[in-house]
Amino acid sequence: MDLFSSQRISELEKLITKYQASYYNGEAEISDAEFDALWDELKSLDPGNAILQRVGADSGNFEKVHHVMPMGSQEKAANPEQFMAWAEKHKYDQYLVEYKLDGASLELQYENGYLVRAVTRGDGSIGDDITANARKMNGVNAAIYKDGELVPFTGGVRGEVIMTHEVHKKHFSDKANCRNAANGLMKRKDGKGSEYLTLITYDALSTDGKSYFSNEQEKIRWLMDTGFNVVRLVICRDAERVIAYRAKVMEERAALEYDIDGLVVKESRIDFEDASRARPDRQIAFKFSLEEAVTVLREVEWSQSGATYTPVAIFDEVALNGTKVSRASLANPDTMRKLGVKIGSHVVVVKRGEIIPKIEGVVEEKPGEQGLVSDIIFPVVCETCGTKLVDEGSRLYCPNKQCSKRVLHQLLKFQQVVDIRDLGETLITQLFKDGRLKSISDIYSLQVEELVPYFLNEESQEAEKRSLGAEKVYKSIQAHKTMSLPVFLAGFDIEGFGETLAEKLVSAGYNTLDKLLNATQDQIADVYGFADIMAHNIVEGLAENAAEMRTLVQDGIITIESTAGGKLEGKSFCFTGELVTMKRQDAEQLVKQNGGSCKSSVTKDLTYLVTNDTTSGSSKNVKAASLGIPVITEEQFLSLIKG
Repeated sequence: MDLFSSQRISELEKLITKYQASYYNGEAEISDAEFDALWDELKSLDPGNAILQRVGADSGNFEKVHHVMPMGSQEKAANPEQFMAWAEKHKYDQYLVEYKLDGASLELQYENGYLVRAVTRGDGSIGDDITANARKMNGVNAAIYKDGELVPFTGGVRGEVIMTHEVHKKHFSDKANCRNAANGLMKRKDGKGSEYLTLITYDALSTDGKSYFSNEQEKIRWLMDTGFNVVRLVICRDAERVIAYRAKVMEERAALEYDIDGLVVKESRIDFEDASRARPDRQIAFKFSLEEAVTVLREVEWSQSGATYTPVAIFDEVALNGTKVSRASLANPDTMRKLGVKIGSHVVVVKRGEIIPKIEGVVEEKPGEQGLVSDIIFPVVCETCGTKLVDEGSRLYCPNKQCSKRVLHQLLKFQQVVDIRDLGETLITQLFKDGRLKSISDIYSLQVEELVPYFLNEESQEAEKRSLGAEKVYKSIQAHKTMSLPVFLAGFDIEGFGETLAEKLVSAGYNTLDKLLNATQDQIADVYGFADIMAHNIVEGLAENAAEMRTLVQDGIITIESTAGGKLEGKSFCFTGELVTMKRQDAEQLVKQNGGSCKSSVTKDLTYLVTNDTTSGSSKNVKAASLGIPVITEEQFLSLIKG
């Protein structure tokens, strides 16, 4: 483990210990989501860290008491992908799903049916004895009765101490939230305010050998029949239904009388061995995220980028990860059909990391809501040229290669990818409107005298003034007649086929233009990282542009440079932070010229992360450290090329 990782682990240990202490003593300093991020980072850097096995610590104001039943922390999933990964390893006949209450854990200890102690969560094994305070709470039974008779239960009953929204608003609005207020009141030495709190139970364990229930459903029923408040329980037949139910609860939770921050998912069987672990494995907390929200779809716009029409959802504004969002991608027609989305649908919007918001799911309509939704209308013809659009499912597009919007988009794409900086968007657009640019080949036939009118007025031209701007553009074009094969291919604006994917095909042996133009869909689909739909789009796009590609190369207008044997061949680089001696795009170009490849994010197959701040706590640095990827400076990067 390198020095940076060790320093970061030490820092995380201190932060987690600090925030755990403030949470368990009633004054949480950060949100659950922020705490979870710190926990996950420590887990990725040091999975066996002792901090991850501890729960927390209570104040020193009360007598310490051992728990009857373990009160450890649960595994957690922050999104559907993580939950499905857990469910793949835990296949149950049915999944029991309960609200994950956002309060403070409490264990009630009974002997022969009578309450003797109430103990807080503490460190998971020992907590504070707050019996006097607990006896004042709603839902804490001094004795257990069923059908009017005392139940001689000896053992523990576990629940969550919560404060309702109504109580918080009326009596404790000075506290940040219900959870903080509940934590503070339940641990007051004088017991004042405990009568405003409520206990909702979800677990019980008999310690004298007597059996009162045989599975988790019966346990909840027994708690209910003996007069306890119980958590809501729903049974889902499979993991997909759990995800759908979570989406439904996300929408409904604002109307609940108390806070919940997720769901607890478990099996029907009571597993004593698993429950005794510090972190049980056979149940999971499927948490809500600040990066997800439920809203109502109001309309769909169709964004035309080149040939492709992409559906964009417009919905009631929601807050996601600290930003207001009202638009999100619906990807393509197939995605829309699979989701079953309609105008008026309640949809789950997600925004994770730096990803553009997207619609991830549709909440099932409630009885009586069916008439409030309507089908989404798909465009039928191209708004630019009037050609009938082709709906391939994975893509809705205009098939007319001469469509003016397609042609202009390709010209702009080529300029951007090849990086002909002086031939800007404004000039390309004007040359296109004037009919001078109709294809990529036309760019390389431009002469200085043709460009002069775009830089000088008529008076200056009549005076035969020299146009430095026109000369600069011409020279810039001529300076970009040699390029790598991936850059050349990416410049033709083929749907979904950028420079990174082109580099993968070149690395897979398709390292000449002829090899690529002759490759079949099946051959490309066999390359790692390529699927059938992607391969289909690439083969189709290459065929559509093959004639011009061959003409440009065979006539010597463009030279495809070989990077075989380059100093960086087989190596990949990701740049982060500011560079000193060059711009990032120049550094990336340097990598490609020397046979290497560039990535925009840190992945397990990355060779180097390049940054001038190697000890930074940035997400890229942290991820590189967790994957064991070398982090080098700009100077070290340049030495790889010079050496």
